Amino acid sequence: MPSHQPTAGMMAVDPAYVSEQPSAASKPAPKEPVRNTKYDPKKPHITETPMTKKNWYKHVNWLNVVLILGIPLTGLIAAWWTPLYWQTAVFAVAYYFATGLGITAGYHRLWAHTSYSATTPLKIFLAAVGGGAVEGSIRWWARDHRAHHRYTDTDKDPYSVRKGLLYSHFGWMLMKQNPKRIGRTDISDLNDDFVVVWQHKHYLKVVLFMGLIFPSIVCGLLWQDWLGGFIYGGILRIFFVQQATFCVNSLAHWLGDQPFDDRNSPRDHVITALVTLGEGYHNFHHEFPSDYRNAIEWHQYDPTKWSIWAWKQMGLAYDLKQFRSNEIEKGRLQQLQKKLDQKRSKLDWGVPLEQLPVMEWDEYVDQAKNGRGLIAVAGVVHDVTDFIADHPGGKAMIKSGLGKDATAMFNGGVYLHSNAAHNLLSTMRVGIIRGGMEVEIWKRAHAEGKDTVMSKDAHGNKIVRAGSQPTKVFDPPASANAA
Repeated sequence: MPSHQPTAGMMAVDPAYVSEQPSAASKPAPKEPVRNTKYDPKKPHITETPMTKKNWYKHVNWLNVVLILGIPLTGLIAAWWTPLYWQTAVFAVAYYFATGLGITAGYHRLWAHTSYSATTPLKIFLAAVGGGAVEGSIRWWARDHRAHHRYTDTDKDPYSVRKGLLYSHFGWMLMKQNPKRIGRTDISDLNDDFVVVWQHKHYLKVVLFMGLIFPSIVCGLLWQDWLGGFIYGGILRIFFVQQATFCVNSLAHWLGDQPFDDRNSPRDHVITALVTLGEGYHNFHHEFPSDYRNAIEWHQYDPTKWSIWAWKQMGLAYDLKQFRSNEIEKGRLQQLQKKLDQKRSKLDWGVPLEQLPVMEWDEYVDQAKNGRGLIAVAGVVHDVTDFIADHPGGKAMIKSGLGKDATAMFNGGVYLHSNAAHNLLSTMRVGIIRGGMEVEIWKRAHAEGKDTVMSKDAHGNKIVRAGSQPTKVFDPPASANAA
């Protein structure tokens, strides 16, 4: 159902999809581009004209409206008077999966992403059943899909979900699109594939035969259900396989998790996978598009992956591409760390050490004697005034450390405080002690720009990992003031 044909100018080289090019001397003569002869790139496109009450109908792609909505609606009405035999129902479901695989395994993973290679018999089969899904020619479909990957969620994305869920589902086909606004991609490999070129040139014949005539012939010759084959195996089966495929453009960008990257909209969800023959693990797919799999776990539903693997065992497919598990796990770990950093940024970790004022020891002791509840642990001064009454160990215990070096007391001399206690203590920081303490040395080195051992999150903020609070000393020094 092509609503336009790309121009020669829209076939610029895309490094994401192009292999090594031959030298200028060895290049063959340029081929005449395969495109709609009625398309005039110099003529203003209807989309460049504002939609009004008088011209709205010119913005509608009426051919696609008939194919996507009109014919299925007619089929639903006709089904009311057409009996459904069990043989026809079984065939319609089987042909639904076959034509669905023509899109997922053929149009998508073989031709759009070249995630594996196929022999000529398999290519012909996938081009035929893919045509039976009535979703456009391989060349048109793969060209737009490559643009979708290269320009995801931008104005150059032909079915960006940012324009609305219904738009990304089928609105982009029901309304005319300006081909000059769609991002450029290289499809020279498709123009060199004789199966793709043949199907593109004879697309309407392929659609009529594989979409409607073939299912009618099968049901008619085998059990004399010509009309049922046309309605259920043809029209309604086309409707359901189209809607399933459209969910990859809409539902897979709206429902689910983003375990590998959340910068763009693609998501993973088992429901989308069930609907789309395994294309629902879309976040993985957008990160690793040349992988022949969408689902990488054994328990995830991906019949397209299993079919490609089975074809390999039969000698029909080869060169199945997979990203190394090491790279996949790196991406997963980086996204987990990013989510942790986002959560960490919302929590109170206390005033950073480098922002704390420096206090003389005598000043610290003097303030504590004058009623301020100050306690020093590992050179960091904390104001525990409001916490004394809530101290789990009792008021007397915490008061015994006021105005003293309570490092040993806090780290096992009296009680080996938990990680939670150290985290809570960090929110009470008010200063650091001058006098050669490790914290002051670290602060001075940091101010001078010297190398310091420190972990930082994605925003450049210091990461305080479990057990790494500066007040946590694993081998605390002896302190005369600890008792």
